[in-house]
Amino acid sequence: MASPGPLTVRSGRVKHARRLATRAFRTRTGEFLAEGPQAVREAAAADAVLEVFATVEATERYAEVAATVAADAWHVVDDDVVAEIADAVAPQGLVARCRSIVRSLADVDLTGARLVVVCADVRDPGNAGAVIRCADAAGADAVLLTGDSVDPLGPKVVRSTAGSLFHLPVVVERDLDAALDAVRASGLQVLAADGHGDVGLFEESAGGGLDLARPTAWLTGNEAWGLPPERRALADRVVAIPIYGQAESLNLATATAICLYASAREQHRTR
Repeated sequence: MASPGPLTVRSGRVKHARRLATRAFRTRTGEFLAEGPQAVREAAAADAVLEVFATVEATERYAEVAATVAADAWHVVDDDVVAEIADAVAPQGLVARCRSIVRSLADVDLTGARLVVVCADVRDPGNAGAVIRCADAAGADAVLLTGDSVDPLGPKVVRSTAGSLFHLPVVVERDLDAALDAVRASGLQVLAADGHGDVGLFEESAGGGLDLARPTAWLTGNEAWGLPPERRALADRVVAIPIYGQAESLNLATATAICLYASAREQHRTR
């Protein structure tokens, strides 16, 4: 049976891990935290884990996860240590300190990409994480977070991705124009998802609608104000998802998922 090691809430490496709750410290160190068995498992598979803090119970329950991490990097600690580091209200007993996996635009080759998401000013951590998770599920090649978007390595974003953060390139690029130039240079059309679109998502291409089988970058806006006119103008087409009921609009992540799967369906049909 595992037993707690010498690390306490006053230990330097525990204090270091706790400071990763702040974006400035994450940026300075190039590190972030991943909480829970799924996130730690995927981080280990991506060779991103630097060390893990785990309770006795979690170490025994998730022995298969512990087996994927170097023995000297897996620290068995008291519950209060994990509670000190974790962001979740009800921690699952293990938190990994990881090396940053976020990329810059210059680090990513989009040649051959067929499906990309470009988020402009997404601010809600839960939405950002859900978008990354949906992109992963739809088989997208990358997610680009532009403008004043939330940090994809923040605890709530990481948790919301359910491990998908480690499956596809996530790029941070403040300049939206540069991001769109990059996807267009790789041969992708840019479709903006917006409630005031000039074409419906499900209109047939033969009738002047969309060709969703083409390599596509979906441009999405902010949760509260969407895409302002000057940003809609950057897209090749502005696309509206039909609302058949009485809802005023769709949640950002939900709308993105619908657009991604509409493209993925057509792309897979024509392969």
